[in-house]
Amino acid sequence: MRIEPLAARIEAARARSLAWLDAMQAPGEPRGVSRISAAHDASAWPGVLLPGTYNAVMCRALIGGLDDFTGAERGDLVAWLEQHRLPDGRFRIPGMHDDAVFKKPDLAETWGYIDFHVTNYSIGAAEVLDPVRAAVLDFARPFLDPTTLLAWLARRDLRDPWQEGNNVVNLGSFLLVLQADEPMRLLFEWHDRLQEPTTGFWGVNQHGDATALLHAFAGSMHNFHLWYATGRPLPYLDRAMDYVLTLPPSVDSACIDVDAVDLLVHGVALTGHRRGDVADWLGALLPRLLDWQGADGGFCDVRDGVRRQDGWIRGYEEPQGLSNTFATWFRWIAIAMIADHLWPGRWPWRFRHMVGIGYRMPGA
Repeated sequence: MRIEPLAARIEAARARSLAWLDAMQAPGEPRGVSRISAAHDASAWPGVLLPGTYNAVMCRALIGGLDDFTGAERGDLVAWLEQHRLPDGRFRIPGMHDDAVFKKPDLAETWGYIDFHVTNYSIGAAEVLDPVRAAVLDFARPFLDPTTLLAWLARRDLRDPWQEGNNVVNLGSFLLVLQADEPMRLLFEWHDRLQEPTTGFWGVNQHGDATALLHAFAGSMHNFHLWYATGRPLPYLDRAMDYVLTLPPSVDSACIDVDAVDLLVHGVALTGHRRGDVADWLGALLPRLLDWQGADGGFCDVRDGVRRQDGWIRGYEEPQGLSNTFATWFRWIAIAMIADHLWPGRWPWRFRHMVGIGYRMPGA
């Protein structure tokens, strides 16, 4: 594969995305506070600035867009993010209320999912702005108690492994920051009991339904980060890679695409399994991802439907097909991982350090 034409495309795409991120600046707010899309009216939906911003910050960090932020600007942006932090350390999107959210029938489970997700990515954004700033994780400390953690794990519903994969990796990210060795041991034991050896994934009915298998893959990719971050050997990783290589190297949702790329890049680094097939698959997907960039320089998730903040079913919504900070960051993660796998060291990508989407194991 010839690198120079693709290298030029990557550089041009990067410059266009940085210009688009600049255009998402929220009026009257500290530099870097971002609307989630051009359709986002920040005066009507100020709460959406939080996900708009944490996604934009981590996208900028990944592709080099924080380099010209001064120390004062970084500090102001961290302070703005932390305005959304509750005393126990959870981050909340203003405007989300009980009657407008849903992930599970149990309201406490719904808020647990949303709080973990928003908090992980808000902390991740603060970390790239100020790496020495300590996160407040008081809300996670009850899970240091084995009885509490095991009870929580017993409530995970692997009929929806995609949702539960987010729950598990987000809690795992907090436990890793807390250096909680015994809770992590229990978390790995739970995984070991329930992993499907023929695929390497978690989730029921994987062999009976193609959608169930796809969702098991997408959810399990998040769980895999806990192995990457701790250096534990991950069983059946070669079988998980085999499944991903059955998928077409074409653009799907921003989540599915980054999951597939993440799994293959980490998998080949750890196992060497089907190295040539992985390079071919990634090489075929890269130009298609670059083709997906919008005329404005951002990236959309998918073309059709309605996009909402995860779990906020009666809140802010906008048409799919618009460039937004979530999809722009996720698609740049996929592009950067592919580029760094095919041409190591060519670009100074900065992947996030906390596990979760955007994390990359050092040396992968």
